[in-house]
Amino acid sequence: MSSKAAEVDKKEAATNPRGIPFAPFVDKVEDYVSSRAEVEGTLKSFQEMISKYQFMQANTERRALGLREKLPDIQKTLDTVRFLKTRKPDSEPLETTFELNDTLYARALVPPTEEVYLWLGANVMLAYPIPEAEDLLESKHTAAQVSLDNCEEDLDFLREQITTLEVATARVYNWDVAQRRKEKAEGGSASIEEGRVATPNG
Repeated sequence: MSSKAAEVDKKEAATNPRGIPFAPFVDKVEDYVSSRAEVEGTLKSFQEMISKYQFMQANTERRALGLREKLPDIQKTLDTVRFLKTRKPDSEPLETTFELNDTLYARALVPPTEEVYLWLGANVMLAYPIPEAEDLLESKHTAAQVSLDNCEEDLDFLREQITTLEVATARVYNWDVAQRRKEKAEGGSASIEEGRVATPNG
């Protein structure tokens, strides 16, 4: 195996921080495909890798969309908890509205409180002292933001790998076309030479 082919294999085995592998970068086709017999299998392999990257891209886009919708809700809840934390025990009850569903709100009087109830998902709600609720929401917000940043980084990475494979596919295909033309031209030249040899001298 040539040194460049070894470099290709080394890069192919590398991954990004979330374990997504790098696509093989084909600088010289001859270092990756040794004969025309390998072209079809190589192109098929590239197409399979592109499909896998596109599948990962679609899943990552859905995850990022969910996080973008989730972050403002966490921040809004955190802001509310921080507001309740500032209220003194002798403060007057606070009149407010709260959401029952997407189009229905109700009025309520909220007295000073030392605990809040938080939805944890799967129809589970738990009571937390306000300081603990604040810590929990801060950690959830930080984790969601880190996850979103990772998703956006992965999306950039995936788009780059898809482009790399599309370029590699084009290079291998064009190399195959050039080799086919070369073989055809060499075959034609050989036929002409044979014809000259077979022609009797005048």
